Amino acid sequence: MNIYSYICIVKKISKTERKKCMNEIAIPVIMAVAVGLMLLLSKVLWDLNAANRIIEDNPTQFDRFNRSHAFLKEAKYWVFLPMLLASAAFGMWWIYAQETIYVQLAQRKAQALAQFDTSKIWAAPDPLSIAEETDVKLIQYGRDLIARTSDYLGKEGIVKPISNGMNCQNCHLDGASKPFGNNYSAVAATYPKFRPRSGTAETIAKRVNDCFQRSLNGQPLDSNSREMKAITAYIRWLGQAVPKGKTPKGAGLLKLPFLPRAANPDSGRVVFVAKCQSCHGADGQGLPMPEGNGRRYPPLWGANSYNEAAGLYRVSTFAGYVKANMPLGATYENPQLTDAEAWDVAAFVNSQPRPKHPFLATDFPNIAKKPFDHPFAPFADSFPEMQHKLGPFQPIVDFYKGK
Repeated sequence: MNIYSYICIVKKISKTERKKCMNEIAIPVIMAVAVGLMLLLSKVLWDLNAANRIIEDNPTQFDRFNRSHAFLKEAKYWVFLPMLLASAAFGMWWIYAQETIYVQLAQRKAQALAQFDTSKIWAAPDPLSIAEETDVKLIQYGRDLIARTSDYLGKEGIVKPISNGMNCQNCHLDGASKPFGNNYSAVAATYPKFRPRSGTAETIAKRVNDCFQRSLNGQPLDSNSREMKAITAYIRWLGQAVPKGKTPKGAGLLKLPFLPRAANPDSGRVVFVAKCQSCHGADGQGLPMPEGNGRRYPPLWGANSYNEAAGLYRVSTFAGYVKANMPLGATYENPQLTDAEAWDVAAFVNSQPRPKHPFLATDFPNIAKKPFDHPFAPFADSFPEMQHKLGPFQPIVDFYKGK
């Protein structure tokens, strides 16, 4: 154990924070040593050059050389030692400053965890606080990837063209930070977890790739890529104040009460024309945003929208999404649609053509674990496929509850 690890331990920060602390400490220490060695080397070379010049100019004046060399030998302590001490002092100050930042950050996170309350709506951490994190650049890159996925990984993505041109935040609003906006608040706290869709325990990376292959109708990211590491770092940062195993209020989407009837796509068309097509277009392909930055509102169906394997293809999921967030400006506190309108417009949108389901042969290996509104047979019940798609859903739920 060295003095730096001792400082970190005395401050009682976690092993993870201590490791970050040590990694950051190593940089200024190495720099200080390197500067000192370069100064020493330059001083020695200067002594030698001076000696050589004296001898070359007047080989007979060895006495002068000896006096000069003695002076230089003495002077180097007055020159080199203060510089070395100054470098060491700077390194120690840097260590203390960085270690103090980590301690304060760890204390703030511990306090946030202690104050976690499932009765309160989750609020995302301030994006400006990313600058205080040790992996600030990675988290910032992850946030940018969520907001501008198409720029990096879309059809003409500057990193790799692997997705359909939509952005993650088209479905996970405000960089996945909006309450009831399909946010990431509970992801870090609840993953890895078993998911019936795959029949396996899934990691955060697997869940992210599900979105790439389903909602973005594209290809998975390499789990070891900088992009995947950045996205998972951002997800963990967003959920930093949620204790392990907990799900905060406001996570995911609203759960709407069931209608006593099936959701009606024809009624939903009326809602779409009145409330949705001003942004998404009459053809559902999205219109340019008014900022004039070349970006568009996302397509709701067609070749460039989410495929039939996406979570939003379930009518209950889409209905909860639009109820709390659509049309533009709506919130869970001030919705603009009735429950019936939300169900019906979800039925309309999900009745339009889109890319087919690429995972029908592997999803839900235990068919009894399919959600009530999973619209693809076979089922472990006798309800028709159309009822699983549009409802009414209460009889299906009651069946699986044994009523």
